[in-house]
Amino acid sequence: MANTREDEPRVNSEIRSPEILLIDEQNAKRGVVSIQEALKMAEAAELDLIEVAPQAKPPVCRIMNYGKFRFQQQKRDKDARKKQKNQVVKEIKMRPKIDLHDYEFKVKAIQTFLQAGHRVKVSIFFRGREMAFLDRGREVLKKVVAAVSEFGKVEMEPRMEGSYMRIMIAPAAETPVKKPEAAAEPKPRSEGSAAAPVKAQRVKKDVLPDADQI
Repeated sequence: MANTREDEPRVNSEIRSPEILLIDEQNAKRGVVSIQEALKMAEAAELDLIEVAPQAKPPVCRIMNYGKFRFQQQKRDKDARKKQKNQVVKEIKMRPKIDLHDYEFKVKAIQTFLQAGHRVKVSIFFRGREMAFLDRGREVLKKVVAAVSEFGKVEMEPRMEGSYMRIMIAPAAETPVKKPEAAAEPKPRSEGSAAAPVKAQRVKKDVLPDADQI
């Protein structure tokens, strides 16, 4: 079978290396063999010799059906694209002296992004003399984490990047080890639908009252 595209693996006589590391049709490693011997084995099995790792020294080749190989490769590529799409990073920026309305609006946006499967980078921007009050930014981030704890978990602890203090929050679905704890937490608190409003009121009460922007 001939290869007509440069981004596809070399097959059979297209393989250029005189020696290869061979994996046979039973997925067993045969060690380093000559290309002629490998081609004879593939022909005897009525299958193809496919170069699966051309950068290796020597290249790694497998004896298998080329159509099956392409199907598996396309499936892996599709799954990788789907995973990459679901891992879009959204960024929400805040100020250390954020006002209550702006805070609530942005927390709601973070919750929406997390529920949609996106990771969220929360950034606190410090301007001028605000750099002397980094604790205020940490408090804002702490409140954000508490407010979205039902939807996500902290993936990256607060750290400074220039004038920004940032954290990364991943959707709860990406942290399966801790997910049962997050699911079990609301049960003793809510027998009906009152748990969410109570939590929202607590966040409002804790928000810093200073609404001035420096």
